[in-house]
Amino acid sequence: MAPAPPPPARPHALVIPFPAQGHVIPLMEIAHALADRGVAITFVNTEFNHGRVVAAMPSPARRNGETENGGGGGGGSGKLGMERNRIRLVAVPDGMGPDEDRNNLVRLTVLMQEHMAPRVEELIRRSGEEEAAADGHGDGWGRITCVVTDYNVGTWALDVARRTGVKSAAVWPASAAVMASLLSIPELVRDKIIDAQDGSALTQEAFQLSPDMPVMHPAHLAWNCIGNDEGQELLFRYLLAGVRAVDECDYILCNSFRGAEAATFARFPKILPVGPLLTGERPGKPVGHFWRPEDGACMSWLDAQPARSVVYVAFGSFTVFDRRQFQELALGLELTGRPFLWVVRPDIVHGDVHEYPDGFLDRGRGKLVAWAPQQRVLAHPAVACFVSHCGWNSTMEGVRNGVPFVAWPYFADQFVNRAYICDIWRVGLPAVADEKSGVVTKEHIAGRVEEVMGDAGMRERVQAMMVVAHESVQEGGCSHGNFDMFVDSIMS
Repeated sequence: MAPAPPPPARPHALVIPFPAQGHVIPLMEIAHALADRGVAITFVNTEFNHGRVVAAMPSPARRNGETENGGGGGGGSGKLGMERNRIRLVAVPDGMGPDEDRNNLVRLTVLMQEHMAPRVEELIRRSGEEEAAADGHGDGWGRITCVVTDYNVGTWALDVARRTGVKSAAVWPASAAVMASLLSIPELVRDKIIDAQDGSALTQEAFQLSPDMPVMHPAHLAWNCIGNDEGQELLFRYLLAGVRAVDECDYILCNSFRGAEAATFARFPKILPVGPLLTGERPGKPVGHFWRPEDGACMSWLDAQPARSVVYVAFGSFTVFDRRQFQELALGLELTGRPFLWVVRPDIVHGDVHEYPDGFLDRGRGKLVAWAPQQRVLAHPAVACFVSHCGWNSTMEGVRNGVPFVAWPYFADQFVNRAYICDIWRVGLPAVADEKSGVVTKEHIAGRVEEVMGDAGMRERVQAMMVVAHESVQEGGCSHGNFDMFVDSIMS
């Protein structure tokens, strides 16, 4: 009897996030969504972040993992906490030393092209060689057929896809409006809004890309809010090259939904909404956290609180406060007189020393955790207000769960997100620093929380957005249909 023919090769996507917490999480969810539809996934993190993601996974999942040699002889991979042939985690070097500051995004971005690109290209080429050697009877992974890359990684990932002859898609994990600002760089230069060399602001006058889009300030454009002047021109050139490369992409997927940014999607039809992604909700599987969430502590504490009583406070993975602002925030939360759940990362204060106001911890008026399962927290009926840094993942999670905001941006795209929250959607109020001291005072914090929690109209608006967000990702919804179209293109 002749041997059975090998099964048809299934599509195999190589997923590459930008190496930051707010990027790894949505790219991991896209990886899971593709795996749900039968696509094999190789997920590439930097060695530094790979270790953090694995360490933050539930212990049983890590114990059940297996490891194998990684791409290019420079990293390891493992099918960790997942059924076989679902997702393979791979680590490659980022070019930074073990003690270098990986919050220096400009340096990290530049080094990735030199150190990650050749390893990723070797992964793709080696996958084809392994498939050929196995003659179709390998381990089920097969040749990599598509690169799904975070736009912020840069042009090198798309160049690798083109050189190796595989399909490519860019994922934009922030708002479509910020993507639109990048695609509009030539017009912003032409209109003398930004400098052609480094993208710096040439005027203080606000502008809109279209009448129904957020008002933007040139100084608050994403590339003008990352780091300092050192490396500014290099970063801008990097982003500008990315704009040109996007034209060669088969798809640009965006973690947003049409109801949230209708004007932007109408003007820039190449950007496809596929969100809001349900991030962080894959029990027993890696979801991209760099710190292990204190699930039990958060949820049991919330269960003991009255409905719509809790102020949830979280500033993402990059926000850093000085000692004075940290203490003012602590006192402001106390001043609300309401129960609060506050995420206090180990590195949230300059110098990594948490110096609380005298007696603050003894008074115990709130719950403090190092990291929280944010999606589950915001979905809890006890949560009534979200004091947020306005990162896009947090913005989408707040909207998806119908929770209004106190908007307190820190850097990058977060100022545009605040404009959406406060001006376009009208589902939150801004935290405003005192003009003289530059500090958001405890009285202002408490006052803003009270305004948000007492505004019935604001709650109605955010809950209406919640309904539209849920409809968009259900069968028949716009985001659901866009993602299915993307998967069909991979499968063909």
